[in-house]
Amino acid sequence: MKILITAGPTYERIDPVRFIGNYSSGKMGFAIAEACTASGHEVTLVSGPVRLEVSHPSIRRIDVESAAEMYEAVLSRWPEMDGAVLCAAVADFTPVNVAAEKIKREGDNLILELKPTRDIAAAVGAAKREGQFLVGFALETNDEEAHALEKMRRKNLDFIVLNSLKDKGACFGYDTNKITVLMGAGERIAFPLKPKTEVARDIVDLINRIRK
Repeated sequence: MKILITAGPTYERIDPVRFIGNYSSGKMGFAIAEACTASGHEVTLVSGPVRLEVSHPSIRRIDVESAAEMYEAVLSRWPEMDGAVLCAAVADFTPVNVAAEKIKREGDNLILELKPTRDIAAAVGAAKREGQFLVGFALETNDEEAHALEKMRRKNLDFIVLNSLKDKGACFGYDTNKITVLMGAGERIAFPLKPKTEVARDIVDLINRIRK
């Protein structure tokens, strides 16, 4: 299969030297890309700014910085794909105005006006045709499963991978992760804490299962 994977954070510029971002390292998305390739699939990896390299030479990597750039890279390639795994931690908001020069310290407060970014998962889900699959990720801090299920329905996902910041050794920056997978048919699969390379294989196994 041809599979599109997103990974890492996005950076939303405030001025030439500052940005709004998050703590995503890209490790989970890169591990999924490697696992998909090892399983025989053709992978296109759209990555935000990370300090990672792919080990498999057949992975097609596309580097982007902002949510807008990732949106364009994903949506332009989605029609030719069999499926996608949207693992990137994409910014929900971006500055309305980006200063051309470094903003100087003046006065006591700096007020930034933010606008919503375009929702990549929702756009891909709306454009999903019969035969394509779509996997999303949810990072929640409260009412985790309820929020993840709502996101899965709203964005037309086949299944969603839920992370919680309450789990030690999981999520941003770690080499391990602890996930719960919620399937479209109401199935719930909880996995123990394990290396992200193994988590990636679990996710690819589920993709292969729903595609049989």
